[in-house]
Amino acid sequence: MEYHWDFGAVFRHSELLIEGAKSTFRLAGMAMLIAIPLGLASALLRLTRLPVLSWVAVLYTDLFRTSPSIVLIYWFFFAFPLIVGIDFSTFTAVSLALGLQTGAYMSEVFRGGIHSIKPGQWQAAKALGMGVVPALRYVILPQAIRRMIPVFFTRLTELFKTTSLAAAISYAEIVQMASRTASETFRPIETFTVVALFFFVVIFTASQAVRFAERRFAVPE
Repeated sequence: MEYHWDFGAVFRHSELLIEGAKSTFRLAGMAMLIAIPLGLASALLRLTRLPVLSWVAVLYTDLFRTSPSIVLIYWFFFAFPLIVGIDFSTFTAVSLALGLQTGAYMSEVFRGGIHSIKPGQWQAAKALGMGVVPALRYVILPQAIRRMIPVFFTRLTELFKTTSLAAAISYAEIVQMASRTASETFRPIETFTVVALFFFVVIFTASQAVRFAERRFAVPE
């Protein structure tokens, strides 16, 4: 049986998809704000010679990297509020779940980037009278971050796509709003085709910007 495509019905309900897209960007942005500093802090703790702090960082990264994203979302929405005695909104629960998990992956990205810097850079910084913190800030991290750009983008891409799991607890991101649109228009194929194009356009555009940044800030060997 021939299928008659009708995107007009979807676009007449575009306000739902636009609101969902805004919510997706907000969620991804908040998760990034949690993940990036947490990942850097965890990586630095693992590089210290303090066994307790290093062990805590290893436990954190292993726990969140091996946990399914959907399980973390459910746990932070249903279980964690009972433990701390605070009611969490769906936005807060998903932000914590995805931010902490992405931070665990970012920890490995930062650690790998720092390890990729040759020992001679540390020795040169020390010869200039720099301590560990100034050497990290002005010599090691600038070079490491430039090396990490491709992997860094890959992790952020995965985070952006994983925000679609927030629909499981009825957070109004784009997939949740697409489900509402499909139920109102009876056009699920067209609706989710538009959602797929949304993710493609966002991620493809970002990938082009990252490729430019990678060429622009590449570290010469």
